[in-house]
Amino acid sequence: MTWDNALESYKTYLILEKSLANNSIEAYLNDIRKLIKFCVYERHVEEPENVTYEQLKEFLVYTTQDGTSARTQARLISSIRSFFKFLVYDGRLSCNPARLVEAPKIGRRLPCTLTVKEIDAMIQAADLSKPDGQRNRAIIEMLYSCGLRVSELTSLKISNINFNKNIIKVEGKGNKERLIPLSNRAKQEIKQYMPFREQLDIAPEAEDILFLNKRGGALSRVMIFNIIKQLTFLAGIRKNVSPHTLRHSFASHLVTGGADLRAVQDMLGHESILTTEIYTHLDDKFLKETMEKYHPRSKNNINHAQDE
Repeated sequence: MTWDNALESYKTYLILEKSLANNSIEAYLNDIRKLIKFCVYERHVEEPENVTYEQLKEFLVYTTQDGTSARTQARLISSIRSFFKFLVYDGRLSCNPARLVEAPKIGRRLPCTLTVKEIDAMIQAADLSKPDGQRNRAIIEMLYSCGLRVSELTSLKISNINFNKNIIKVEGKGNKERLIPLSNRAKQEIKQYMPFREQLDIAPEAEDILFLNKRGGALSRVMIFNIIKQLTFLAGIRKNVSPHTLRHSFASHLVTGGADLRAVQDMLGHESILTTEIYTHLDDKFLKETMEKYHPRSKNNINHAQDE
């Protein structure tokens, strides 16, 4: 078995059996390509069945020499484990050399979020005197009100929006569909955008796509990123804001407001509730108020006990 054959089979496995998104698949494959390059050119290992645990450790040490962060290395180790686990599962290897490889301990990095005031400032910063001004307002509102990933926003179809029931159908990672409520504010912004959309010379393949560029085609991820950066600057926000920041804000504001974590998980399209739970750690003020109100060792409760 050659490295090329193993990599191609692994790619097919990620597509057909794991149903991963294209970006995730490419990230896994790029990690394994780095390993292959090291094995072939640094250790002269021409076939994956000849890789040893010691060589995998040497590769990981090798990758840290260029300043690779613990988080990046953890992802790299995850890719290596997945690759060799597949080779064993597929009957190409009898023993998994990566089974004892341990990932570095890393803390959860809390995502950046925006306040409602900052989000409103971004929406107000859109120039309505320009043809794309209302479109940009609707984009910000949809990212925030529905918690969409940028890829979900760019592929959102008009036929998947039910204005009567105020709900949208989203095609997420792995082509998995989910339903998300459509807020009245988002509904209003979309309806105000539609007359501008109808004036475009729409490409046949984009007839059902909601958000379009000036040429009548679907918006790219990069264009959405640039729109966000421009509106962030015009709104005077100095945080490092990306399209995903609005998704984080959507989830954080729901959890802080008391929303059921399972409901938030469904709306975000998270496979695991553990991914959603990170939003319970974002609001320090809320946590402190809860502690002071309910814990018997808190200052407020001590005073209350003394009064009794």
